[in-house]
Amino acid sequence: MSQSKSLNIGIVCGEHSGDMLGAGIIGEIKKNSNIKLFGVGGPKLEELGVKSKFDFSELQIMGLIDPLLNIRKLKNLRNDLIKFFIKNDIDIFIGIDSPDFNIGIHKALKKKHKSKNIQIVSPSVWVWRQNRIKSIQAFIDLTVCLFDFEDSYYKKVKHNSIHLGHPFSDISKIDKKEVLNKYNLSDNNKFISILPGSRISEIKFMMPIFLQFINYYSRTKEGRDYVYLIPAADQKVTKYINTFLNSSPKQIIIKEAATQDFLSISEFSITTSGTATLESAVLGCPPIICYKTNFLNYSIISKMMKIKNIGLPNILLNKNYYPELVQRDCKLSNIKSALKRIPKLIAESEKNAELLKNILKGQGFSDTAKKIISLKGYQ
Repeated sequence: MSQSKSLNIGIVCGEHSGDMLGAGIIGEIKKNSNIKLFGVGGPKLEELGVKSKFDFSELQIMGLIDPLLNIRKLKNLRNDLIKFFIKNDIDIFIGIDSPDFNIGIHKALKKKHKSKNIQIVSPSVWVWRQNRIKSIQAFIDLTVCLFDFEDSYYKKVKHNSIHLGHPFSDISKIDKKEVLNKYNLSDNNKFISILPGSRISEIKFMMPIFLQFINYYSRTKEGRDYVYLIPAADQKVTKYINTFLNSSPKQIIIKEAATQDFLSISEFSITTSGTATLESAVLGCPPIICYKTNFLNYSIISKMMKIKNIGLPNILLNKNYYPELVQRDCKLSNIKSALKRIPKLIAESEKNAELLKNILKGQGFSDTAKKIISLKGYQ
């Protein structure tokens, strides 16, 4: 898969989870190809050579209303990237997640440039806004799917796709002693992981509810021996979470890039709906899945949803197995009720972790990288 000319790859990533995926694929491409990278990425993609045009957190705007409030800013960022990619004559454009932002780039490059367009992480057309499939078919040359049912969906509508699988299929618990030593934690304590999200807009809604739980549970007979572990995505997130903690119990620990470590030693987690719920379940740490947003966002999204569950582990298991507390139901009294299910979930956690890992297996980074490169005629 070698070539004399360097392969120019444009890339746009706006999430930490997408940064990991992109790094896995780009790392494989770099093994056998001379490439230059242009665009926006997180720390892992930047280590591989992406010199970000702007901080990737600029794209971490969730829901339907917030993007509308920031539409001018997002359009300007997107237009600058399109011009930048065309100026640098990219051969391949890789959009990672952020489908509403990236589809505009896919569309512009398809009309104005000769690049091959790849979308890593399928837009959730199987959940809502199914009309997006027309744009996907028209402007995207290959969709890289994390889940098998997504790949099957695209095969049915005759769109080019590949089932990458999910990186969580290969993760395992970190040794408890190793984690305790790393963070200077006592073996006499028990642990609960609290994951309010990686975006400021998520944390704003979720952290007050999670703190209500911590303040309540730390004063109970059952909960007084627990330490509450909060993994933060980066410094910016750590700083924001700390603004909520002025009058909170002392047994709260925040560390960056510690999700796998913290989940590995926790009995259960209270987790904002998203990728972290899946990581928690796969590591044998049963999640109580929570989600809350502003009223207008939820009113619109709930009417457009085509599935019953929001938690990835429940969607993949095809049943309402882990507790889900959404919008009005996301409150302290319901978290208390969900705690009654935790002993059973803990007892079955290892069995379900293995089941989920098997569901998440796919073709992997190497085969996916080869398919991406083959779109430009390289083997």
